[in-house]
Amino acid sequence: MQDSTFPELLQHLFDLLQAHRSAFRQERTFRRAIGLLLAEVWVFARHTVTQALLALGWTSSDWSAWYRLFSRQRFEEEELSRCLLAQTLTHVPEAEPYVIGLDGVQVPRCSQKMPGTSWLKNPRTPPFKPGIHRAQRFVHGGWLLPIQRGYSRALPLRWLPAFPHKAVPAEAPNCTEWQAGLQVLHWLRKGLDALQRTSQLVLAVADDSYDVVECWQGLPERTVLAVRTAKNRALYALPPAYSGRGRRRKYGAHVAAPAEWLHQAEGWQTHELEVRGRCLSLVYRVEGPYLRQRLAERPLFLIVVRGNTWGVGKQARQRRYRQPAFYLVAAARVGDTWQLPLPAPTLLAWLWQRWELEVTHRELKSGFGLGEKQCWNARSAVLSVQWSAWVYAVLVLAGFRTWGLFDGPKTPGRWWPGAARWSFSTLWRGYRAALWGTRDFRPSWQGTSDNWLKKANWLQGLQNAVAGSTRT
Repeated sequence: MQDSTFPELLQHLFDLLQAHRSAFRQERTFRRAIGLLLAEVWVFARHTVTQALLALGWTSSDWSAWYRLFSRQRFEEEELSRCLLAQTLTHVPEAEPYVIGLDGVQVPRCSQKMPGTSWLKNPRTPPFKPGIHRAQRFVHGGWLLPIQRGYSRALPLRWLPAFPHKAVPAEAPNCTEWQAGLQVLHWLRKGLDALQRTSQLVLAVADDSYDVVECWQGLPERTVLAVRTAKNRALYALPPAYSGRGRRRKYGAHVAAPAEWLHQAEGWQTHELEVRGRCLSLVYRVEGPYLRQRLAERPLFLIVVRGNTWGVGKQARQRRYRQPAFYLVAAARVGDTWQLPLPAPTLLAWLWQRWELEVTHRELKSGFGLGEKQCWNARSAVLSVQWSAWVYAVLVLAGFRTWGLFDGPKTPGRWWPGAARWSFSTLWRGYRAALWGTRDFRPSWQGTSDNWLKKANWLQGLQNAVAGSTRT
């Protein structure tokens, strides 16, 4: 792998780390945290604190100070996230909405006594036979990078625990998923106001777990929530004008359920949406504003997206079908009328990019080792997971500042030219090449010859002789 941007990659990384200095109480703690972050790049085994110290060569000293980073809370997690938020604002103009995705994520655990663990639905079991497993539940508030050519990325901005009420007690309070999501939105709105971004709109995209009346009621100001909703959601029209007689009505007439709009032949619009290098033709319609029961003070717009069929494979021989989707969006008051806060094509584009949260979850748990640190007390069991999410965000943000979304280093293999967007594995190889001071990985396997067994015996005998001489 040859690339001249590796020094620039490290420079961006160290600049980001220096910008987070205020989250650490002491300078030695800050330097220890930098060492632990760099060790994440060098670890080839499980991403535990012990393996990280072995990768640093710290084998003859006491390791307890490194574990106290999490057990004694030597850094402030909220301050880390606030510093990261300030760094992301350089890539989002104030005139554009700040887009954040909300999604629940499980961190599998084996212990039944670890703080924060509980029995949750196992996502690895088939839908026709669901099972349970032991895990911790968190809420991922990820900043969605600006869309370019249909691509984006989800950067973990805040990683809050959402432990159920039956979970093993931990320092974090028990709450539902949508309650933790509301905490993320209130923290983000407060952080933007403190950074002189009071006029910037926050757009939050989420799944149907956040289509809860209390969640809609608790939204902060200047925040738009767009969520997926059920196909049979009960909706009502706005109440008629008050005539001056009797009680003022809160709701209007009952309107059609979201799925019933699929039978309408007229009123549909078509939008060509670019997603990951290919163009999708979305047929949608916008209805409303409507009201939900127990939510008479907040009108909502309904967006219905038709299902479509497309071909995959060579010559499009295989056909796939995408189910219809239904979304609710908080309406904005403009004068005496209610309107969509953003154009419908913009909302559809960001709702589609919510899948990047799932991509980040896969990279964090399978390639980055989130949740593998052996920290077991009530504080470190949560803080170590939040630390891994922050390290991932800093490493990816430095890569984005160096290469953008597409101009990453070329893949060293000749059999595959690489994807349009650089992958997390490419970023990993880039950091290792930059830290090891090399720009070219040369092969160390030179093949075998006919006299390989003779050479192996000779090398083994030579090794024994050297070992014996060292003992004498």
